[in-house]
Amino acid sequence: QVRLVESGGGLVQPGGSLRLSCAAAGSISSFNGMGWYRQTPGKQRELVAGITVSGSTSYADSVKGRFTISRDNARNTVYLQMNSLKPEDTAVYYCFLGLAITRPVLWGPGTQVTVSS
Repeated sequence: QVRLVESGGGLVQPGGSLRLSCAAAGSISSFNGMGWYRQTPGKQRELVAGITVSGSTSYADSVKGRFTISRDNARNTVYLQMNSLKPEDTAVYYCFLGLAITRPVLWGPGTQVTVSS
């Protein structure tokens, strides 16, 4: 059984940076997509960024140019470098594994990111 372990969330001032990490424990050979969704109270979970095994990426329009996703296949780990953070980036960020970037199947427990002065 695959388990996702997230780290790197926290409180940061506007304009600051954070890096999220998500490590998958177990075999993930049947999954192609990995990455991050986020959710705020009362809203649907939305894709932030995803990456395939081959390295193809997808980003939400709101984070393009500010966030960068990368993947270490040898370590079954995905990273999300978040720069120029804005208050509207405040959310719980969920790591996922999926059959594709837009077909999440497994979720991590979530990590809180708060952007505030």
